[in-house]
Amino acid sequence: MLHAASKDATAAQGTSKAQSTDTAAFDKNLAQFQEQMKTMQAQMNQIRQTQDPKERQKLLQQHWATMQSAMTTMHGMWGSGMMGHGMMGQGMMSGGWGHMGGYYSRLSPEQLRQRQYMTDQYLQMQQEMMNNMMWQQQYSTQPPASPQ
Repeated sequence: MLHAASKDATAAQGTSKAQSTDTAAFDKNLAQFQEQMKTMQAQMNQIRQTQDPKERQKLLQQHWATMQSAMTTMHGMWGSGMMGHGMMGQGMMSGGWGHMGGYYSRLSPEQLRQRQYMTDQYLQMQQEMMNNMMWQQQYSTQPPASPQ
């Protein structure tokens, strides 16, 4: 019994080290995503201000390309940071949410905090991307505003 407990503690430490690495990679990608969001915001400001339909179309295409790049960054964050070590990968692939309880019960409090941090950040990124997609659609279908 004592041997099994020390084996579990060693496994938890190994998982904790992997988690820290994932959080560091996640944070690096998060910084990249935030820069892409700043670029997208600047592009949206230019789109709002332009009166030239051709210029507007060009800016919308640039915004779309930046948005695609940001989505690729997000995908990489989800894949390496959160799916890579079991949060979604094994639990979801082996039978849905019902099997996730066992996964979470094996995490340390620090690992749970890291998962919550990454989830919170990821959900915020999803919201920002949805906003940009809606702006993209709105400005793609709406003629430029007339100068006042």
